[in-house]
Amino acid sequence: MDLEKIKEFQREFAKERDWEQFHTPKNLSMALSVEASELLEIFQWLTAEQSSELKGSDKEKVSEELADITYYLIRIADITGIDLEDAVWKKMKKNAEKYPVEKAKGNAKKYTEL
Repeated sequence: MDLEKIKEFQREFAKERDWEQFHTPKNLSMALSVEASELLEIFQWLTAEQSSELKGSDKEKVSEELADITYYLIRIADITGIDLEDAVWKKMKKNAEKYPVEKAKGNAKKYTEL
């Protein structure tokens, strides 16, 4: 995924439509939450097995919601000046420290309960 290319596209897309005025961290965060909820709605009444075996239009809906979520996530990072790739790697390092393999392997407990 070329984040820089996506950011440039998003900047131009918003500028052409005079949407920059609406793309505040608050508004974009709210939009991200809405899109995440739309993703949840797709899976809401499916069994675990059904959710793992999406096909056809259901898979396409998930694809579109993931794209929307990614769009807003990248846009928020751009607007706030956060290097998203760097943030992900730093967070994964913290997660590795909070969830050491010898304590976390095979369970879903929160790190405070390990």
